[in-house]
Amino acid sequence: MIVDISKKILIVGLGLLGGSYAKALKRFGFRISAITKEQSAIDYAIKENIIDEGSTEIDERLIKDADLVIFALYPHVFMEWIEQNQNLLKSGALITDVTGVKGSIVYKIQDILRSDVEFIAAHPMAGREVSGVENSTDQMFVGANYIVTPTDKNTPEAISTCMELGRLLGFSNVTTLSPEEHDEMIGFLSQLTHCIAITLMTCNDRENMEKFTGDSFRDLTRIARINDLMWSELFMANKEALLCQMDMFINKFNELKSMLEEEDVDEMRKMMRHSTERRALFDKK
Repeated sequence: MIVDISKKILIVGLGLLGGSYAKALKRFGFRISAITKEQSAIDYAIKENIIDEGSTEIDERLIKDADLVIFALYPHVFMEWIEQNQNLLKSGALITDVTGVKGSIVYKIQDILRSDVEFIAAHPMAGREVSGVENSTDQMFVGANYIVTPTDKNTPEAISTCMELGRLLGFSNVTTLSPEEHDEMIGFLSQLTHCIAITLMTCNDRENMEKFTGDSFRDLTRIARINDLMWSELFMANKEALLCQMDMFINKFNELKSMLEEEDVDEMRKMMRHSTERRALFDKK
């Protein structure tokens, strides 16, 4: 479906991710509309030719016209939107999302969604430490990963369309996981890393440290400048998986601590070599 540029795309939530989706898809000639809270975001996006039209209201025409609806909302807002407004979606519409947790929302939305509308969930593994459509960029997806999380309620056509969407957006690796596998993986690769950055940034409040730091501290704490409203919701929505990953990290950190206490340099160097080998696998190609 997505390769047909006559299809109309609606983005609900025109922030950093929603705006970046719009920029990337506009290049292919799709007609892009948006619904978001701030009129200033709509005005900016129209002026910069990021979207064709938009509204700060639940615009019945924009919703009914859309063949594909992309939700770039907080999980609980996404759920509320579907509960309150799904009656406005056209029959045969496909909806997808950018939400960072899946198990706690995918099944619930699929259970309450009309049978003539399909929800195929996805997670773009990309972001920046800024927000708003004015900071959007279609280059954010280059070299990044895109995860589609189908369930047994999804059709092969919807899965294929969602994966094609990821490729059109510019992601270099488009793959599938179950919602449960996704949440376990994201608990480690994304949420735990944010927990570590937050903890590192707040465990020592000594003044003027920013005058003495090097790039290693800046690199490790890049994501510590965080949207507390969004990330606290994501942490709670993936609580069990994240707690598991936090325990794993604490255990490994304590192993390193014991090596230092016992002056076991051989084991310390062995762990460092293993770290170096593993890190090479994560370099963007």
